[in-house]
Amino acid sequence: MNYWLLIPAGIVILAIRDILQNRHTIQHNFPVIGHIRYMLEKIGPEIRQYLVANNREELPFNRGERAWVYASSKQENNLQGFGSDQDFNSVGYIFIKHAMLGLRLPDGHPNKKEPSAVPCAKTIGEYHKRKKPYKPYSVVNISGMSYGSLSAKAIESLNKGAEKFGCYHNTGEGSLSPYHKFGSDVIVNIGTAYFGVRDDEGSFSMEKLIKMTTDNPFIKALELKLSQGAKPGKGGMLPAAKITKEISEIRHIPMGKDALSPAFHSQFSTITEMVDFIEDMANQTGLPVGIKSAVGKTEMWEELAQYMVKTGKGPDFITIDGGEGGTGAAPHAFADHVSLPFNFAFTKIYKIFQKYDLTNRVVFIGSGKLGFPEKAMMAFAMGCDLVNVGREAMMSIGCIQAQVCHTNRCPTGVATSSKWLQAGIDPALKSERFYNYVKTLNKEILEITHACGYEHPCQMTMQDVDMVMGDNNKTSSLATTFGYNKTTVPFEGVTKLLDSKFLGGGKAGQLSVTN
Repeated sequence: MNYWLLIPAGIVILAIRDILQNRHTIQHNFPVIGHIRYMLEKIGPEIRQYLVANNREELPFNRGERAWVYASSKQENNLQGFGSDQDFNSVGYIFIKHAMLGLRLPDGHPNKKEPSAVPCAKTIGEYHKRKKPYKPYSVVNISGMSYGSLSAKAIESLNKGAEKFGCYHNTGEGSLSPYHKFGSDVIVNIGTAYFGVRDDEGSFSMEKLIKMTTDNPFIKALELKLSQGAKPGKGGMLPAAKITKEISEIRHIPMGKDALSPAFHSQFSTITEMVDFIEDMANQTGLPVGIKSAVGKTEMWEELAQYMVKTGKGPDFITIDGGEGGTGAAPHAFADHVSLPFNFAFTKIYKIFQKYDLTNRVVFIGSGKLGFPEKAMMAFAMGCDLVNVGREAMMSIGCIQAQVCHTNRCPTGVATSSKWLQAGIDPALKSERFYNYVKTLNKEILEITHACGYEHPCQMTMQDVDMVMGDNNKTSSLATTFGYNKTTVPFEGVTKLLDSKFLGGGKAGQLSVTN
């Protein structure tokens, strides 16, 4: 039998099939060759990513940004030669203004060691006198990304890397999993579905929350999620295809159904009720409690600030998630047009709290593509005390920006529950990759800080960063651009911070111990 005849026979059969079907016009009008169009369309993102786009062209992260994360995580050369390929005149471009002589650290300074984390200048929960205040050991930490959205091996890799460096790991709204228990500090995110702390009817269970925090002393704080940058007011959904028996048990949800997070909380619907809920959780667990939110209208933020002044109660920290954030999939209109990007979102909220003299009572956390030294420094200058990194952390452990997180077909195993695809992740290796990335990010943040003449990034001011405004190529300081000057953060030196009994990362009172 001549097997070569099967090829033309197959082509004829395919052509007949194409002509007879009416679902795809291109295939009907152009039998056989019409399939090429769909093939090219399917691999179009890969063609653009690897062959067509230049280093600064792609979104959400361009090739230059990804290359820096990959090189940093692998301890490869992350420098660039022959000058910058950036357009210095583009609107929004930032320039960090260094000091003429900078700051030379004295011998014996803790930040002369390698690696050397930078603790948060503030202590979370100190103002409201929580039973268990918390000072994060690192100003750079892992943003909320749920087990279920990310794979078990991805979560394990991030947690082990975080433990090695000393940063905290936010669980995301999927709750605490076994893969968050490899030693790092943990902040438990509580979303609208109350995963992990819900009863059989899906309502919040204080009893379960108390048990979770009592049984797991590495939980250092609770984050009440109001919304996230990618889809504020939309809620969330974990596809049924990504729900395993283990995820079902952790979240207390049924198998075989999409796990839906409502758009809004059922425990409260007013600012007063929300603050009462925060205070109840803080009193019952002893932990600091904060809120995470994207920003749109600001009337309720104003109401929250006024209520905090009036009562002395409220969140211990506030995480502002920029609209450009997005470790979760979202409808395009929500992802592209609902909620303000970080720069505008953060400045609006910070100015409200500054007006009511609340800025040093709250720890401010920034989130939304801040996992690069220059963007983190801008956030610190604007008033952030901490920055959370999400997708940059994913890239450090292998994510290639395939943008198929919602399909359960992540080719690198980072955002899938498929055991086959996860098999390519070695947590021992990938945890080192994340550790290297966050260590490098921290190192460059410190280097820029010292170049500006400061010891700690909390000392950065709105006058230390200029932004291109697009008017005859003029630049303006952040203070002029956004209309405020950041409130000075009390700071007595890094050595003093490292001696705090509330220091996280397993480092509490480390100078007292070593000295």
